[in-house]
Amino acid sequence: MRRRIPATGARNGEWIAGLMAGDVIRTERAERRQVAALPWRHGPQGLEILLVTSRETRRWVTPKGGRMPGLTDAEAAAVEALEEAGVEGRIDATPLGVFRYLKVLKRRAPRWCVVSVYALEVETIHAAWQEQGQRDRVWMSPEQAAACVSEADLAEIIRDFHR
Repeated sequence: MRRRIPATGARNGEWIAGLMAGDVIRTERAERRQVAALPWRHGPQGLEILLVTSRETRRWVTPKGGRMPGLTDAEAAAVEALEEAGVEGRIDATPLGVFRYLKVLKRRAPRWCVVSVYALEVETIHAAWQEQGQRDRVWMSPEQAAACVSEADLAEIIRDFHR
C-alpha cells in the first residue's frame, strides 16, 4: 500500500509517495549526510580550534565532506581535515554532536546537509596541503571559533567542547 509523506524540506503541498512505514526515500531535496573534524590543540593561550574557509562562500567552517566507502565516519572526517586544513592527529570515534546547514553552491540548487562532528587532536601541521590554494586556516579560541561559524548548532558544539 502506498502512502503520502511530506518530503524533507518540502514546501506547502509537496509530497512524495512512500511504500511502507520506515522506508528511506531519497529525493532531490533529501538531506545529505556529511562528516566533519573539529581540529584542536593546546596552544600558548590554552585550547585552540582550527577553522578553514569554505571554497565558494569563504565562510569559516570546520573541515567536512561526504562519508567515504570503506572508512568509518571518524576516519573520513580525519581525511577531510588533512585535505582541507593540512592537519593530522588522533580522531575520536564518537561524534561530539550533529548540526544541519544549507549548502549553497554557485551552480546547483541549495541542499540541506546533516553533519556529524568528530574531535581531532592535532599532532601534525603540514606547511603545504591539498587545498592550500583554495582555503585559509586559522587557529582561534573556542569562543572566537563559535562566533565565526554561521551555524548555531555548530557554534554550540564548539562552545561546549573541553579537553
